Amino acid sequence: MSNRPAEAAGLFGKVMCASAIFSTYKDLLGLSQQEAVDKGFPMSGGRMGTCGAVLACQTILEKYKPEKVQELEDRFSKLNGSSQCAVLKGRTGGPVLRACPGCIEDAARIMEELMEEDDEKNR
Repeated sequence: MSNRPAEAAGLFGKVMCASAIFSTYKDLLGLSQQEAVDKGFPMSGGRMGTCGAVLACQTILEKYKPEKVQELEDRFSKLNGSSQCAVLKGRTGGPVLRACPGCIEDAARIMEELMEEDDEKNR
């Protein structure tokens, strides 16, 4: 496992959640830094319902392991109680389940695990 999940979480505040993921993993998608930030903007801040970090990681998985896209959301939801931004942030009347940097780190770590799983089985 790389240190990228923590690096991505550390970018939050400089960029939004999905942009933090795309900025950290831009090499996997062939993006420039500006393209990474721009690609993440529409997914961040709950604009699409699902946590932006989850959506960004699913976008990366779609390229490399499309069969694992739903599993990422399932694992993230099981770990954090939801994959919906508003629920995670406590905007639906419940408690805050996870802060944004934690969501970013969790989504990236799960994505890396999913990308490595089949590789380890084939060794």
